[in-house]
Parts: sequence; structure tokens; C-alpha cells
Amino acid sequence: MKKIGVLAVQGAVREHVDMLNQIEDVQGILVKYAHELDFVDGLIIPGGESTAIGRLLRDFGLLEPLRTKIEAGLPVWGTCAGMILLAKKLVNDDTVHLGVMDIEVSRNGYGRQLGSFEKVVNIPEVADGDIPLTFIRAPYVNSMGNSVDVLLEIDGRIVACRQSHMLATAFHPEITNDLSFHKYFVRMIKKQSYD
Repeated sequence: MKKIGVLAVQGAVREHVDMLNQIEDVQGILVKYAHELDFVDGLIIPGGESTAIGRLLRDFGLLEPLRTKIEAGLPVWGTCAGMILLAKKLVNDDTVHLGVMDIEVSRNGYGRQLGSFEKVVNIPEVADGDIPLTFIRAPYVNSMGNSVDVLLEIDGRIVACRQSHMLATAFHPEITNDLSFHKYFVRMIKKQSYD
């Protein structure tokens, strides 16, 4: 049984836990405190408001312990705001939260007027069939280091990428009924020899 934490300080927490609990041999659990990081095989940083989540990580004393765990190999997946939190650099913003993933991210990259949109895509590495994606004031990756692999580009913008044990997506898989990305993250965890 793999225990996968969902960072439970702000954002789409319950939705991710519900998705994880639909996968065989996986238990989704809430992570609010640093010591709880010791009991998970991987962690999802959900969408929400990146500035608020970053502040709460600092307030809860979670920022440094979480960074240390990720740098030591804890598999992590940031969705939307989570992508921003993982990034080493933000466009036109000196703020760095965890700063563990070699990507530069544009916050609200698609602009507020577009608000949200949906796409259906095929990503052979992630799933055999089509995957529905929902974007809500989404960021995107502006540039990245050589060790980062692109999983998906839409209209020339990188919206899903992976660097070793770190996964970042600009969209919200937890608000669809499709488990493809959650299952992909579980496969990442099973391949990772983190202890």
C-alpha cells in the first residue's frame, strides 16, 4: 500500500485525496505538519493560490522540511499553483518558494480573461487513451533546464513536465473523472527507490 500525501494547507486538497483513494493499493492522506512527511511515499502540492500556500508553508514550518525531503528524493507532483511552488524561478517575480525544479514559470500565464479552458489530449507516456485537461488561470513553463523532460505542450507552451522524481502540471486533473495523471504519479513513486 502506497501512502501519498496531499499538502493540506490550501487549495484543491479533498479532490486529490478522493482521486488517490480510487486507485488500487493507494491511500491518500492529508499532510499539514512537517513530521507527517515521514509517513508518505510521495506528495501532491495541489492547485490553489500560490502566494497563500507559500505563506502557509512558512507559517506551518513546512517549507524547509519539505524542500529537504524533495531534494533527498521524495516524489512530488505540483498541480497549477504547485507548479509555481516547485519552480526555481518565476517570470517577473523574485519570489522563490521551494525552488527545487529547474523551471521558470509564468504565473497566470494564460491571463485572467481566458479564466479557464479545457482540452483533450493524448500523452502516450501517461495513458493509452485521451485525457481531459482543465486549466484554471493556469501557469505555464517559460523555460527549463536540460534535465527537465516535456510531457505536454499546448500552443507552444509547456504545461506538463518532469524532472527525475518531480512532476509539474499546469492543469487540474483532480477536477475531472480521469485518473490517468494520478496513476502516472503512482507509477513514478513505485519506480523511485526513496526511503
